[in-house]
Amino acid sequence: MDLQDFLLRARVLRLYRQALRISGRAPSSARAELRQTIRQEMENNRNCNDKQRIRFLISEGLERLNRLDEMLDMQGHR
Repeated sequence: MDLQDFLLRARVLRLYRQALRISGRAPSSARAELRQTIRQEMENNRNCNDKQRIRFLISEGLERLNRLDEMLDMQGHR
């Protein structure tokens, strides 16, 4: 694993941890399903070796996570 791979892996793991933290703010009735969705998205792309695609997926994940965070804020889940 070279430095670029290591840095990308760190970014993916940071995104995953951030997603799980934000999912903890979701209503308890939706929390388990949301966490399962997050895990499934990560698993679906687990074997991706294309660095450009990984960067795209990280970017897309961050956008989706920001939208979820904003939605939870608007609903009063802090």
